[in-house]
Formats: sequence, C-alpha cells, structure tokens
Amino acid sequence: MNKGEGKSDSAGPASPVADGGAPAVPDATAMFEQMTYLAGKAQQMMLEFWSGEEDQPSFGAMPFDPFGMAELWPHLGSALVSDPVRLAQMQMDYVNEATRLWQGFLTGAKLESGDRDAPKDKRFRDEAWTEIPAFQFIKQGYLLASRYLMDVVSGAEGLDRKEREKAIFYTKQFLDAASPSNYLLTNPEVLQATLESGGENLLRGTEHLLDDLKRGRMRMTDEDAFEVGVNVAATPGQVVFENRLFQLIHYAPTTAETFEIPLLIFPPWINKFYILDLTAEKSFIRWCLDQGLSVYIVSWKNADENLRDVRLDNYVAEGFLTAIDKVLEDTGARAANLIGYCVAGTTLAAVLAYMEAKGTADKVRSATFFTAQVDFTEAGDLQVFVDEGELEMIDALAAEHGYLDGRYMATTFNMLRANDLIWNYVVNNYLLGKDYFPFDLLYWNSDATNVPAAWHADYLRDLYRDNKLASPGGIEIDGVPIDLRTVDIPTYIQAGKEDHIAPARSVWKLTEHFSGEMRFMLAGSGHIAGVVNPPAAKKYQHWVYDGHLPASLEDFQEKAEMHPGSWWPDWLEWISSRAGDKVPARQPGTGKLKAIEPAPGRYVKERNG
Repeated sequence: MNKGEGKSDSAGPASPVADGGAPAVPDATAMFEQMTYLAGKAQQMMLEFWSGEEDQPSFGAMPFDPFGMAELWPHLGSALVSDPVRLAQMQMDYVNEATRLWQGFLTGAKLESGDRDAPKDKRFRDEAWTEIPAFQFIKQGYLLASRYLMDVVSGAEGLDRKEREKAIFYTKQFLDAASPSNYLLTNPEVLQATLESGGENLLRGTEHLLDDLKRGRMRMTDEDAFEVGVNVAATPGQVVFENRLFQLIHYAPTTAETFEIPLLIFPPWINKFYILDLTAEKSFIRWCLDQGLSVYIVSWKNADENLRDVRLDNYVAEGFLTAIDKVLEDTGARAANLIGYCVAGTTLAAVLAYMEAKGTADKVRSATFFTAQVDFTEAGDLQVFVDEGELEMIDALAAEHGYLDGRYMATTFNMLRANDLIWNYVVNNYLLGKDYFPFDLLYWNSDATNVPAAWHADYLRDLYRDNKLASPGGIEIDGVPIDLRTVDIPTYIQAGKEDHIAPARSVWKLTEHFSGEMRFMLAGSGHIAGVVNPPAAKKYQHWVYDGHLPASLEDFQEKAEMHPGSWWPDWLEWISSRAGDKVPARQPGTGKLKAIEPAPGRYVKERNG
C-alpha cells in the first residue's frame, strides 16, 4: 500500500476531529455509526481479498510448531510437579504479590514495577502505562505474571539442558505474544489513535494486513523506497564470473592504486550480500575501495529446485574454491585475503582446513571471520530450533521442493527478538495503521533468501546438533577429513558483544581451534550493527588486546583495551600489512575474466514475495 492509501472515502461518516485539527470527543451515536461503517468496510475488504485470491499464501505458516511445545509439554509438566513444595511456594508468593497489586490499584497507591527492566521496555513507553491507574495495573499484572511464569519454567527440575533452554525460549515467545501492548483494548496508544481517527487506523491496519497476506510475509519498512542496484547494492562494478551457485562481482576501484593482494568476501547464503553494501554511507565494500583494497564478493544464487542436489561438497568445490581460483586468475596474484561472514565463515574455516590437507593453502594470505562459529556447544538460541521435528520437516522439503523458503528462516531469526522484530510491527502496522518508514536495513532484512534444503539439513544436523566440525575428522569434504587445528594462516576474528545469533562466547572458540597468528576483536552491538559500523558514524566501541591472546573470553574482556567507534580502521591496519604493494588500479572486466553484466547482477535481484 502506498502512503496515503487506506483512508475511508467520502461515503463514510466523518471522522471525529474538530475543525482546528485537535481531537474532538464524539457523541456515542456518532461513534457507533463510525465504527459500524468501518467494521463493514473492513469486512468488505476481507471478503474481496479472499474471493479474489484462489491460491492464498500461507502467511504465518511455519515449518515448525510456532510455540515449539508440542513434544516438550509432557516433560515440562512432569518436571513442574516433581517438586510440589517449590511449586506451591511460588504459587503462594505470586498470590501474595498479586494481592498487593490489587490492593494498591483499589486504594490508588502508586504501583511499583514488577520487573526491574520495565522502564527500558519499549512496549510500555507511552505515558499512559504509568500515568493512568488502569493501564498501570494491566502492565504490572502482566509483568508480575511473566516473571513468575519464567521463574517456574527456568527452575523446573528433571529437564536436560536443551529441554530447559527450549522451555524458556518458547515460554518467552508465549509471554511476548500475550503482552497487553499487542491488543486493541489493552493498549492505550492504540485506543487513543482509534478515538482520534474514528477507527481509521484499524482500517489502514486491515489493508496492511491483507497486503502482507498477499505477499506471504510481514513488511517492516516502505519497500517501494528501495531498489537493489539503485540505492542499495549500488556500488559500481561488474559480474565477471557465474555458475549455478554464485555470481562473482569485481568492484570498480575508487583510487588510482590498489593493494596487490585482492580481497574476496564470502557473505552468508542465507541472506543477500548487500548487508555489506547498503547506502553509500554504510557500505563496507565502498569503504574498502576508498582505502585502496581491490574488492571481489560472491553473490549467492537464491536457491530453487535446480539446486536440490547441493550439499557441503558442492558449496566448497563449486563455490569457495572456484571463487578463490577465479579471483587469482583474474588478478594474477599468488594469494587472496578472504572474509567469511556468519555461516560462510563457518564453511570458510572448513575450506581452509581442506586446502591445508590438499597442499593449496598458499592461495590464501589471510582470513577474516565476521561473527562466525566452528564449535556449537554454546551457539545460543538458534539451537532451540534444531530438533528431530525441524530436521524431519527440512528433509521432507528437500524431497518435495529441494529448497527451504527463505521466509521461514527469516521468521526464525525474527523470533529471537520477537518484541522488536514481530510484535512491534503488529502494533505499528496493523493496530496503529502507521505508514511504513523507509529503512534500508529492514528492507534487506525482509529480502529473504531460499537455501538448498538438503545442505541446510546437513548444516543443522552435523554442526548445530552434533558439533562435528569441532572434532578432528568429524566431517569430510570430498573424502578428506577436516581438522581445524591444521589452519595456521593469519586470522582476524570479529565478534559482537550483544550478538544473539552467534554469541561472542561461541565465536571466541575459533581461537581454540586454529593454530596460526590470531587477532580477536570484540565489537559493540550485535550480529549486524556490530559488523556494519562505518567510522563516520562514530557509534559503539570495540575491544582489542595486543599481547598474546588470553585463555578465555572473560580474560580477554578483563585485559582488552576499549576504543570508541568503529573497528574497521583496526582491521584495515591488520589487513594492509598482508595486502602486498600498491599497483595501478584495474577496472573490472579488463583482466582474464570479462564483464558479464553490471553489479549487483541478476542473482541478488531474485526476490521472494
């Protein structure tokens, strides 16, 4: 829906707004007529939607139990009753606190927060949650019940570690969904907007909802404000090679001379590469070019049925090794500096061990890892989704379609921060009916990527569940046992202090598996902002330690020196010493590899929904 659409036409009753623009309080009859009209209008819109769409997309349909508790409930129930004394005491404590809350509400006393983090909770930022007793009571009652339910579940006896983590995660999902801020009658901001607009916000919200149903996903931003290759992924360059798995982009230099050793970036195939090339001000790629680096990047194919046979060996041989060889062929360089981001960093680690075993490691001068993991014993909340039910579903998709729809995976990641990335938009888009705000990062986040289902199942089963990569010989590539301890090239390892996808303590484990020179850097913020942090923004901070690496992340944090702002200059100093001499800059397509089409190429423009 474009901005300005969704407002009722002149056929309906007038909105209860005074001539001067200030909200007026409508009389009961006028308000009833307005709401009746809008309800009818919304019903008409929904009837037209469902009658006009023969094959409705399964918006909200998930490839797993949305609250993940179907198999866990029997275990959790047994665990909760295994200690009846503790459960009874907690119930009594809850009743006592709830009674005090009721008494305070009835006597008009100021209600204390049921959660120490409540003042920072964005869901309750509207003043009415603290100024109006009824809403203050609703909020505090919800926070109190949430805290007690989480305490009950987290303290349940008889659950193993994974069952406990799963119970805690999905209980939080349930509580987030049940927040009074998510519902019309218990959200004061939505009620006020409904009163002031005569319900127009709900009509616009209905239009947003129906439009999202057509797309098969929830929109978070004004997607009409962005176009790949125009104002995102817009750094000039050429596609100089392609196969069924990827396109190779060589970017046009912005300096007269560039470093001799090229930089080749492997982004994750579960997202589009242009997280590293958003607007010009945020683009890591453009910044690298301005520093005199010669930059290539892999743009992975959005998987379809033609990639149903793709597994690890294919990604290594047809992807990583082919890209490395093509860059060296194009430049004539003897080696390349490599970057692997997230899951591509995990695979890059295995590729480096494979190259060591095959005697070809001299093709790599250094490797940089962005938020990558190789040991999954402490891999964070994503482990919750790795169970037999999930793996069986992906196996079924592999047999039926050959790929996993990227929208499912996007929803999985959004569930890790459900209040910010799901329920916030339910309130803004559907209840408040607000126009979408243009934000390049959210546009990228919504540009989901399909992945080969068989390879994705292998990744979850062999790495997340069984942690085989961390064991020497645990996995094989083309029959070669992989041993990460053999990797002795220089490595730069970046972790995000607040990363909820690849936790810093998990990323740190790379330092325990490699054998060569290593520099570990802990960046402020999380999985995306911890990486995409241009120096000009002057945001966050980073920690480095110039001595011999400490034995643990905790020791590192105790000894490391904090520097304000971006870590990019620290990495630049490190990579520059491994990038060779300066040579005349060369335009893309003028080497051994000829231009196929302008960057960003066709593959990245394939969009789901």
